[in-house]
Amino acid sequence: MGERIRFHLDENVDPAIGLGLRRYGIDVTTTNDVELRTQSDEVQLVFIQETQRVLFTQDADFLIIASSRLDHPGITYCKKGTRSIGEIIETLVLIYEVMTPEEMVGRVEFVSNESSSERRCLRRATPTHCKSMLLIGDRFL
Repeated sequence: MGERIRFHLDENVDPAIGLGLRRYGIDVTTTNDVELRTQSDEVQLVFIQETQRVLFTQDADFLIIASSRLDHPGITYCKKGTRSIGEIIETLVLIYEVMTPEEMVGRVEFVSNESSSERRCLRRATPTHCKSMLLIGDRFL
C-alpha cells in the first residue's frame, strides 16, 4: 500500500474525534498536540503544508482560505453541530481508506449527511468505486 493520509485537527474540533481516529491506527495531530492553540489560521495552514497533513476543521474560515489557494494538502470540513462525533469519525476513516495524500492536494471534502447504510455500501465497494462516490456537500460525485 502506498502513502496514507495523515490528519491534523484544529482547535475547533472535539478531541474525541482525534481519539477515535487513533483507534483506527490513523496518524493524527491536534492543535493542542503541536502547541498551535490560539495561533492564526495562516499559521495552521503553514503547519499542514510543512507536515503534509490533511486538515479537519469545523471553522468555515478555512473554506475561504481554500477557495483562494490550491497549494494546501487538503481540507475536510463539517459545520459544527450538524454531525455526531461517530459520523465524523466514520467519514474521515472512509476518506483515509479510499484517498491518497496526492489526491487530496488542493481539495476540500465536506462531511455530509449520507446515511450509515450508504457509508457501509461505500466501504464494501472497491477503492476506485468509492473515490467516484465521495461526497461534496450533500451530493455524491
